Amino acid sequence: MRLISFERNGRASYGLVIDDGIVDAGQRLGERYPDLQSALDASGLERLREIGDQPADCGFDDVVHLPVVPNPDKILCVGINYMGHIRETGREPPAYPVLFTRYADTFVGHDQPIIRPAESTQLDYEGELAVVIGTGGRRIPRERALEHVAGYACCNEGSVRDYQFHTIQFTAGKNFYRSGSLGPWLLTADEQPNPGDFHLQTRINGDVLQDAPVSDLCFDIPALIEYCSIWAPLAPGDIIVTGTPGGVGRVRKPPIWMKPGDTVEVDIRGLGVLRNSIADEPVG
Repeated sequence: MRLISFERNGRASYGLVIDDGIVDAGQRLGERYPDLQSALDASGLERLREIGDQPADCGFDDVVHLPVVPNPDKILCVGINYMGHIRETGREPPAYPVLFTRYADTFVGHDQPIIRPAESTQLDYEGELAVVIGTGGRRIPRERALEHVAGYACCNEGSVRDYQFHTIQFTAGKNFYRSGSLGPWLLTADEQPNPGDFHLQTRINGDVLQDAPVSDLCFDIPALIEYCSIWAPLAPGDIIVTGTPGGVGRVRKPPIWMKPGDTVEVDIRGLGVLRNSIADEPVG
């Protein structure tokens, strides 16, 4: 299944993407499952499958796309996690995953503008695979980790680089309002039993700037779930953003930053294409 969160006629909802549009699951299941986060456990996903043969309520282009899970309890992000990116930064592979957090309001949905903040022009692209948890748990062993995944989404984990490197902590540069994106949908895990088979490409205005298999991860998805769940109880709707491949704008000579008027696409083969424009933050 492909599941999305959206707004239509001023009403937030969620649903299934089918061939000719969207089945509005919020309209049908809202009393029991008011949003996608609440429907990501096994019983909720089963109810969503049951309405998958219903006719579309609207077109894919008739809605405002929200981040796939607009209200996650936790967004855990992994830095320096593709071997190509480790090499281009001149680092040694880390002994443990490099983790930081993001807030939900730092992401926009598919086809919505990513905002370059007034304080900086160093807004970098980072195409990434996002993992959405379906079954919660604590101290999840890696051999059971994929059983806890509801599905996968594309992410542009936009980073304001000068603020990121003000200190040794990443928080400021990774949490500017509406500086990244998440979408276009959640592809349920049964559609891709081996997420290492995904292949990620990031393009700006059609130019390919990142291109790598997800199998190039230093810490794969089971390892990340195992490690994160040691210290953070994972819950349905939690998101783990797994890292970006080599080719980021900061290391290029000259650097390449996302700027107003650009169209940025994160294309994960077998999953979908997340597309966003870039706009300057209104001031005053």
